[in-house]
Amino acid sequence: MLNDRINSRNRQQWIAEAAYFKAQARGFKPGGALNDWLAAEIDYSEILIATYVAMLEEDGPMTTLGLQQLAKLIGIENPEDLISELELVHAIQQATKHRPCFRSEVNRFCEETECQWQAECRILISEWYS
Repeated sequence: MLNDRINSRNRQQWIAEAAYFKAQARGFKPGGALNDWLAAEIDYSEILIATYVAMLEEDGPMTTLGLQQLAKLIGIENPEDLISELELVHAIQQATKHRPCFRSEVNRFCEETECQWQAECRILISEWYS
């Protein structure tokens, strides 16, 4: 599903170019190359997640296989070992420097304002209450 729409072979090139533009934006000052690269990796992962979440709206509910493909594309090692959707989303959240809170707090609203899983969480929470 996701692999068909996103070519993972270009991952390194995309990240390298994004890191270059981040360095350019800060005037190529020394000492920031690693942070530029890490920020570009996060940006790449966020784009993949946004694409996946948008596809959920078109294609239907999330699947374990789809999440495993997403996890692999963003660099999570051995995502096939994670067999529950909850574990997979938590691993993806951790890889993108978000608190792994997906489906963890039924009685509270999510406080993560930048999390791309918010809509899915709300859907699941509404299902719990119905």
